[in-house]
Amino acid sequence: MTVPLKRSTRSNLGSKRGVVDHRVAVLCACAVGLAVLMGFVARALVMLIGFVTNLAYYGRFSLASVSPAGTTWGPWAVAVPVVGGLVVGLMARYGSKAIRGHGIPEAMDQVLTNESRIHHRVAWLKPLSAAVAIGTGGPFGAEGPIIATGGALGSLLGQRFGFTPHERKVLLASGAAAGMAAIFGSPVSATLLAVELLLFEFHPRSVIPVAIAAVVAEAMHLLLMGPGAAFPMPTLDLPGARALAVYLLLGAVVGWASVGVTKAVYAVEDAFERLPIHWMWWPALGGVFVGLIGLLGPLTLGVGYDNIQHMISGDFALKAALVLCSLKFISWAVALGTGTSGGTLAPLLTLGSGLGFLLASGAAWLFPHAGVDPRMGALVGMAAMFTGAARSFLASVVFGFETTLQASGLLPLLGGCASAYLVSCLVMKNTLMTEKIARRGVKVPVGYVAHQHG
Repeated sequence: MTVPLKRSTRSNLGSKRGVVDHRVAVLCACAVGLAVLMGFVARALVMLIGFVTNLAYYGRFSLASVSPAGTTWGPWAVAVPVVGGLVVGLMARYGSKAIRGHGIPEAMDQVLTNESRIHHRVAWLKPLSAAVAIGTGGPFGAEGPIIATGGALGSLLGQRFGFTPHERKVLLASGAAAGMAAIFGSPVSATLLAVELLLFEFHPRSVIPVAIAAVVAEAMHLLLMGPGAAFPMPTLDLPGARALAVYLLLGAVVGWASVGVTKAVYAVEDAFERLPIHWMWWPALGGVFVGLIGLLGPLTLGVGYDNIQHMISGDFALKAALVLCSLKFISWAVALGTGTSGGTLAPLLTLGSGLGFLLASGAAWLFPHAGVDPRMGALVGMAAMFTGAARSFLASVVFGFETTLQASGLLPLLGGCASAYLVSCLVMKNTLMTEKIARRGVKVPVGYVAHQHG
């Protein structure tokens, strides 16, 4: 569906002096406050995940970030994700059903169907449930929950002070962008993600507050978490023409894979829907799979941001990368299909980087003079996977650069993500973010065209 955007007029979108008025300044002030708050919330969520992980897998009280992979529980570790899933299920049933899912689709649904109104319980139950799910081994990232939390806080601010539905949408998007920037230190891609998946428009009255929120959240990230790339990697050489052609094809293959990933996740969800038990028990049942797979591949447990860094740095052997990505995909697809609380970005980045690394390694072997670098292939693959699954094209390109600070990767990222975007749009009607709400009859805007009137 393409949304026609009428060319802006001064009378309907702003004051007589321009396309914005004093209300936008008010929104900007609110966005700054939201961003400061989200900086602390993001830091608190990271520490809470660390606390739950340390308690669940090491039996100690600590806020330090740690991987579950080093646990000495042995076979008993299988029970940890089961207990975590049970807790999340109870929180969803007796707290708020809205905490189920990975955050972004639920925020999109509220924007499109409920005038950007989100219940106040989501603001604290979502990060708490996500910390439990991830800390007990759930193969998720913290970005989806923090985006949902920021959106909920922005929505609550808009409801509390009587803002219009459009202004609530801007505040929701501002809080979401601030959450993503506070976690990853990626303000530009956070702004683009909000435009592509939440605002459904590109206008000064909407983009300015969101961008300001993202920048302030980045400042909070630097203050509370320190400088540097989220996924540091060695500096790579600029690719030549033949290598660029390979990265274009690589992006298309990863785009096909993203379609398969999306269909698999919803196939698992449909299978759980047919079970003769209440949905409250699904996360615990999924925890059995997560725990068993964790015994085979401990690195599949938890957030796994370090796996992404190792993949794009070329630290994994080919067999290790293949095994990790295969097991991570199964664990994540089953866990997400149960409706538990967790994010999708980190698992998608892991899968994409692994697939890109494997494909680029194969291309380098077949065409040794093409100058293909498997590490660049991993970088392109991680961004292309998110592009194909979410169709957040520009956000994915910039995210790949902002989180690695790899300037030589910009052109390969642009080409690879464009290829993945093309394949996804050709092959798949809905995305990982929109399939759930599309099934309920909600039409999601996918394009914007300005029409000249008069």
